[in-house]
Amino acid sequence: MALEEYNDIETQMSQPDVASDPDKIRKLGRRHAELGQIVSVYQQYLDIIDNLEAAQELADEDPEFAQEAARLQSELPEAEEKLRVALIPRDPDDASDTIMEIKAGAGGEEAALFAGDLLRMYMRYAEKRGWTYEVQSQNGTELGGIKDVQIAFRSKGTVAPADGVWASLKYEGGVHRVQRIPVTESQGRIQTSAAGVIVFPEAEDDNDEIEIDQKDLKIDIFMSSGPGGQSVNTTYSAVRMTHIPTGIVVSMQDEKSQIQNRAAALRVLKSRLLAMKHEEEAAAAADMRHSQVRTLDRSERIRTYNFPENRIVDHRTNYKAYNLDAVLDGDLQAVIDSDIQADEAERLASQNGEA
Repeated sequence: MALEEYNDIETQMSQPDVASDPDKIRKLGRRHAELGQIVSVYQQYLDIIDNLEAAQELADEDPEFAQEAARLQSELPEAEEKLRVALIPRDPDDASDTIMEIKAGAGGEEAALFAGDLLRMYMRYAEKRGWTYEVQSQNGTELGGIKDVQIAFRSKGTVAPADGVWASLKYEGGVHRVQRIPVTESQGRIQTSAAGVIVFPEAEDDNDEIEIDQKDLKIDIFMSSGPGGQSVNTTYSAVRMTHIPTGIVVSMQDEKSQIQNRAAALRVLKSRLLAMKHEEEAAAAADMRHSQVRTLDRSERIRTYNFPENRIVDHRTNYKAYNLDAVLDGDLQAVIDSDIQADEAERLASQNGEA
């Protein structure tokens, strides 16, 4: 039972040997936060049941209790639904931090400028959510666009899975299409271009699901570069790490030391391999599926940003709004909520044997 596990975790967290172990306390804290949401909803449900029974017993003696019983009876279906949703197994990575890659697609300089717009949108969204972010590598253009960028988004402290970074950003993977008049267009014609977004949960340092053999790595060192390809510094601190068995390549150039770039690249590589492992598990067992599985296909158009109409459309949920300017300024929650609600409905239907 969730309540028993919740109480057991609280007991463990109060033990001195656990409280002094950062890794243990972090893992227990995350599970405690996850179960805490279930326990809270369950307790609200029990309170309604108990109060309803008490009100029904006294309803014949006092009309006010009859009214109270009717009110509680009307609240019961919603409480039952909340409990049913809370008990749906969550994506195990929901509380995880997230690494995102944005790459300019077809459309030349305009696509690069749009990739830069997406980067700013996610940064502003992170600020609204109280997350931190760190640009790990970036290749820009002379006009201020982004050829490609890798950025890590992290929550502050221990959060419940529903409030985790991955719980929201996992729906952003796919092709983002823009329709607008490019700054380089002199005839005022609307152009369509695109940028690709890839997201995956960031592996923790103590995660033992993935072990990387140093013999499987090919590491190249080079100078960091900025917009237009000019050198950012005069030291060979940037790192390109290739995982030979899978062909995954990670580049890191954050203008710090080579040692820091190596460590960061290894962490990202581990995160990618972990995401790949989870995708394979999800494909092999439907009950272990990840929401990310259906969004990792970079050829899938998930969203359109239409500037002339100030319109944003999510093609997976048919969400449509005419506040594109606000969305690009980080007001992204309503769009993401449409994906979350669709995903919850699908998982609930699957749990009930309807899908």
